[in-house]
Amino acid sequence: MQIGTHIARALSHGLFLGLFLGLGPAMAQGQETAAELPAAKTLFGKVRSAAALPPQTIGFYSRGCVAGAQALPLDGPHWQAMRPSRQRMWGHPDLIRFVERFAPLAAQASGWPGILVGDIAQPRGGPMLTGHASHQLGLDVDIWLKPMPAQRMTSAQREQVSSITVVRADRLDVDRASWTPGHQAVLRAAAEDPKVQRIFINAAIKRALCRSAQGASWLRKIRPEHGHDYHFHVRLFCPEGDAQCKAQDPTPEGDGCDASLDWWFTDEALHPKPPAVKPAPLTMADLPADCQQVLEAR
Repeated sequence: MQIGTHIARALSHGLFLGLFLGLGPAMAQGQETAAELPAAKTLFGKVRSAAALPPQTIGFYSRGCVAGAQALPLDGPHWQAMRPSRQRMWGHPDLIRFVERFAPLAAQASGWPGILVGDIAQPRGGPMLTGHASHQLGLDVDIWLKPMPAQRMTSAQREQVSSITVVRADRLDVDRASWTPGHQAVLRAAAEDPKVQRIFINAAIKRALCRSAQGASWLRKIRPEHGHDYHFHVRLFCPEGDAQCKAQDPTPEGDGCDASLDWWFTDEALHPKPPAVKPAPLTMADLPADCQQVLEAR
């Protein structure tokens, strides 16, 4: 997928965005200021179908889009998809295949009936209207820490049922009443998949894993991140051959059970100060130029 640089710039700043939002002719010709450019999340959030293009990830996990995405079926062997009304069950084919092979492995390892799948990406990726900063390439998926029930949930239940937290209220450790060996087994099964680049979880969960499995090679992929006490976030490597996919930094060496983990339990980490200036929403000009073509594709 190639677009000339001058065409891409015109598209990302000009006529299509102006007409898409019903702006006047002057603004449609690219005379708008940066403050007046529409947020990319508004444009991508309106789309309800994938781009009918060959599968391709474009950009970075928090600044990009995906062509040729596939929708994860709401029900499969050992999985159920949650919050279907959000239209966030779309992923690159590599991600869909990951869920398909991971779900039965997770069930077998943990003894759970299966997994509950949370957000993946919008039909064409891109910034989301609410929530995640990442999940823009169709290579991220949230797996709930609540085991899948044996029965199939109704549509209403999928919108209303909540996950569970396995972290204590003080965020210093896991809640022994809700953290189980099954949770560790599911995380290990995900980390051992060769397509998985990194898994983000709450630092208290990492601390618990370090107590029981320190030194295990699969622990290297599992890294602390704020939140993630109700679900864990799986990120896949860029698909082979996707030259426009910007890779995540290499996973740090070691199992992550060293002094680097201690910082996550300091006051600075547990009570971070809000940013002095709220970041402006991404516009199409902030995304790779080819994301305009993905947005426009039928």
